[in-house]
Amino acid sequence: MVTLSGNAARFLFSPANWVLRKGLWGLMLILSVAIYGSHAPLLNLCKVDGKIPFSSSSVVVLIELTKLVFSFLFLLIWDRKLLGGTVSCTYQVLSNLKIVSTALLYSLFLRQRLCMRKWLALFLLTAAGVSYSCGGLQDPRDPGSPSRMQLHITLVGLLLISVYCLISGLSAVYTEAILKAQALPLSLQNLFLYFFGVLLNVTGHFWSSTEGGFLEGFSSWVLVIVVSQALNGLIMSVVMKHSSNITRLFVISCSILVNALLSVTLFDLQLTLFFFVAVASIGLAVHLYYGVT
Repeated sequence: MVTLSGNAARFLFSPANWVLRKGLWGLMLILSVAIYGSHAPLLNLCKVDGKIPFSSSSVVVLIELTKLVFSFLFLLIWDRKLLGGTVSCTYQVLSNLKIVSTALLYSLFLRQRLCMRKWLALFLLTAAGVSYSCGGLQDPRDPGSPSRMQLHITLVGLLLISVYCLISGLSAVYTEAILKAQALPLSLQNLFLYFFGVLLNVTGHFWSSTEGGFLEGFSSWVLVIVVSQALNGLIMSVVMKHSSNITRLFVISCSILVNALLSVTLFDLQLTLFFFVAVASIGLAVHLYYGVT
């Protein structure tokens, strides 16, 4: 067993240090919310003549490579001493079922019982995502667009989206379980994870790539996406190591606010009633899950 000296214990558990750790944790979550919310607007800024000019697989490879490099640097800097030990509306709406599937798998496999109040909070998060996807933003040049939005749901499509949500939730919960079960430094765990991520995505890129260079169509906005998504991946690893997938779900849901703010500012879109319903649902969900004792 490792024991701490009196001075070390006083430093680690002092009120000032506790406030600092809480502040850094809050800042990290706010940054993740901002990155999630800015992803779609950044993709729109990359478009040329309404189309994405670059290969999405090359962007994924660079994101994984960036995370791998940062994990290696973090390992050397902080953990060195520990080494000895754009889609259719139907998809957008239905993909919010990932919140429910992730929560179910989190409760089942990690044996984390959630009371009825917390389940209600998670269903409110799902409702917020559905509401926002149904028309939280509106193009003023096409004011009737939300009312003309139609969902196209078939039995096969519903089955496939259900399988997708289950796989997505299972992968997230399994990742959390692995991160918490191993006593290895997080940087070393990330190093293993992103090494295989780079390897598999490079293979996939060159297997499916057509004519054109690896960086063809890249712009400064694409580089912003690469760096921000890599940073967000590292933040999420910290969240799942030291918190839970439920926190990750709240971060993703809160990113709606950032997405809406950037979309209104950059693309002159207008907020609709669906947006305010989503915001109210998220606020109530946060209060029910974290605020009520």
